[in-house]
Amino acid sequence: MDPSPHPYAALAPETVLTAVETLGLTSNGRLLALNSYENRVYQVGLDGAEPLVVKFYRPGRWSDQAILEEHAFAAELVGYEIPVVAPLPFTGATLHYHQGFRYAVFPRRGGRSPELDDPDCRVRLGRFLGRIHAVGASRAFAHRPALGIADYGEAPRRYLLEQGFIPAHLVSAYETLSRDLLAAIRRCYARVDGLRQLRLHGDCHLGNILWTEAGPHFVDLDDCLRGPAIQDLWMLLSGSRAEMTLQLSDLLAGYEDFYELDRRELVLVEALRTLRMMNYSAWLARRWSDPAFPLAFPWFGSDRYWEEHVLALREQAAALDEPPLVV
Repeated sequence: MDPSPHPYAALAPETVLTAVETLGLTSNGRLLALNSYENRVYQVGLDGAEPLVVKFYRPGRWSDQAILEEHAFAAELVGYEIPVVAPLPFTGATLHYHQGFRYAVFPRRGGRSPELDDPDCRVRLGRFLGRIHAVGASRAFAHRPALGIADYGEAPRRYLLEQGFIPAHLVSAYETLSRDLLAAIRRCYARVDGLRQLRLHGDCHLGNILWTEAGPHFVDLDDCLRGPAIQDLWMLLSGSRAEMTLQLSDLLAGYEDFYELDRRELVLVEALRTLRMMNYSAWLARRWSDPAFPLAFPWFGSDRYWEEHVLALREQAAALDEPPLVV
């Protein structure tokens, strides 16, 4: 839980600019809030230099050690010439402190979303993910979380039921359905004995991959964690079973030039998708006291939202009964 209802209440524009200038940089006063809710992220203009991106970490979410482990992983990937946007060091440090906030500074990197309908794009993305995982498998995280059923399924379910976010007429349906889904997810995990846990990007959706003429670069390792390799692949799959099979085949054509996927992990695709859906609803609920969330997600909490969420979870129950993709 956050230590205060509004953890960013004291993060005024002048606080952001002063934090940047304490690092020896000279701001030109131009400040642009970027699209981020878990943290607060700003583009800050500089005198005589390219703007930088400054991320203020949500108070109480990560320990310093976990944040520094994120930074070290990014730097390690950059050291292998993998296009990841890593924090910039100032006086030898990447994590900085100002008026009770922790923050990091990144170079600004633009780009567009990858064109996942292009097979060549999928193969190239697969190559870079394979390289990330080859590095990620070389050692373990000590302070980052692990992707597991307890934290990403059971705890979100319990929070939503205990805190009264689900409309009364849907509580029984959600309680029963979510219980059955977690049982199905456990059965999926049980089919992968000795599951390998890698250091992963962890949140490898299209918004965190930017494409330029030079190819992709990966941003926002804020959710990096330990988990199965398929976690960084399944979010790039969509559509019918045949479409996902083709997409995955292209991704693996590049991926396995650098790292071999344990095909048993394919049974986890829909299990991981279900965990993400359950965790997402609980994330919104846990952050609802942050004024930015009702403004950005006004539909959350409505009867319609929960009716559609329960329907989507029922569809996941059917998907979990299907055989895994075969590539």
